[in-house]
Amino acid sequence: MRAPQSVPRPGVDRRRLLGALTGLPLLVGGLAGCRPEEEARVDDGPVELSVFWWGEAARAEATEHALRLYSQQNPQVRFRVTWQGLTGYYDRLATQAVGGNVPDLFQIDDTVLTEYARREIVLDLSRYVADNRLDLGDLPEHLARYGQVEGRTRAVPAAQTNAALVYNRDLLRRLRQPEPRTGMPWKEYAQWAARVTRASGNRVAGTVDPSGDYRALWLWLRGRGSEFYQGRQLGFSSDELIDWFEFWEVARLDRALAVNPLVELADTGEPARHLVVTGQTAASFAWSHQLPELQRHTDDELGMTILPGTPAAQWPRASMYWAAFRGTRHPGLVVDVINFLTVNVAAGRALGTERGLNASVPVRRFVEQGVTDRPGKRLVALGTDLDDLMGPAPAPPPKGHARVRTLLVATAERVRTKRTGARTATSRFMAEANAALAE
Repeated sequence: MRAPQSVPRPGVDRRRLLGALTGLPLLVGGLAGCRPEEEARVDDGPVELSVFWWGEAARAEATEHALRLYSQQNPQVRFRVTWQGLTGYYDRLATQAVGGNVPDLFQIDDTVLTEYARREIVLDLSRYVADNRLDLGDLPEHLARYGQVEGRTRAVPAAQTNAALVYNRDLLRRLRQPEPRTGMPWKEYAQWAARVTRASGNRVAGTVDPSGDYRALWLWLRGRGSEFYQGRQLGFSSDELIDWFEFWEVARLDRALAVNPLVELADTGEPARHLVVTGQTAASFAWSHQLPELQRHTDDELGMTILPGTPAAQWPRASMYWAAFRGTRHPGLVVDVINFLTVNVAAGRALGTERGLNASVPVRRFVEQGVTDRPGKRLVALGTDLDDLMGPAPAPPPKGHARVRTLLVATAERVRTKRTGARTATSRFMAEANAALAE
C-alpha cells in the first residue's frame, strides 16, 4: 500500500470542513468556502489525481489495473492511490479532510452517502449526468437511483450486490440435509436451520442469529410491506420490531441459531469470522460479492442464495460507490474517470467481480463471459436470477444510519441474553434510533 501524501486543496476552509459524529467518524461542515467548480483542461499539462478506497490486495490490484488503463488513454493523467481495510477507513478519510487533503476520488458506501451529500462533501454529479458526460443510461434504473439523494446524483455505484445467504454445501451433504432454496419463507428457513442443528448432533448450528442484522430486518420488513426508513424517521413500528425479536427467540429455543458468544464475533462482519467459514454454522448472511472471499477461508464448498422471504424485497443495491470530492480542482476530469470505470469494457474486465457485478449491464455481460471460478459463477448466476424479480430501490439510508445499525446490534444482544425483554428493549431502541436520525 502506498503511503498517502499531502497535496493542499485550494478553497477549502479547513476549520469548517470536519468534525466527528458519535458512532461513525464523518466529514462535517459545509464547503461554503470552496471556489465555484471549475473544469480541468487535461492538455494544460500533467495532472495527478488522488484516489482512496478500502479493500484487500485483490481489489487494489484490480483497481490499479483499471486506473492504468485510463492513463494509457490519457497520458497526461496519473493517479496517486491509497487503500486500506475497512476498519479505520472513515477515520482516515476524516483525518485527510482535517488537512484539506480529501482525495479527488474516493469510495464510500450507503452508510454515509446521505450525510456526505447533505454536508456537500461529495460533488453533485447531476449536471454531468444530464449532459451525458457521466453515462448512467446502461445501469439498472433502480441501481442508478440508489446513488441519488433528494433527486440529485451524488455518487455512482461501483458495482451491484445483494444480501445473500451463504451456506456450506459439503456440510449439508455430510448431514444429508437439503440446501436452502430461493424464496424460502422466513419461518420455513428457521425450521430448516433447526433440523440442520439436530442432524449435526448439536455440534453445528443451522444458522447465524440475524436478529441484530439490519440487512435481514430491512428485507423482512419489505416483505411485509414496510420499509426500514421513511424520510428521516424509522419506517416501521414497535410492534413490527417486537415481532422480529420474538420470531428469533422462538428459533433460538428450537436451537436453530448459534449461541451468543459466537454471534458477537459474527456481528463484526469480518469475512474470516463468518460462522459459515469457521465451521460453527451451516449458513450465514453476507453480501453476495463477498462469496469469493468467504470461499478463500474454507476448504468446504460454499453455496449461495438470497436471504429468506420474497425476492421482491430485494433491490439492485450498490455494494459501494465512487464519489468525487466537492473541492477537487479537476471536477470534470474526476467525473471522466468515474465514467471510464463505469462504462469502459476494458476497465470492467480489469475490475472483474471483486466489488460485485459491474454496474453497467452491457459491461457486466462482457465481464461475465470471462468468469471461470466457481464462486464468481455463483455470484453471476444469483444476479441473473434476480434481474426480473427485485423490487424498487428505497432512498439511501438517512444521516444517522450508522448509529441506528449500532443500536440494533446492541438491542438484539440485550434481548438474546435476556438482560432486557423484547418490549422494553424495543421501546428504548425506537426512542434512541429516532433521536439519532433527528440530529
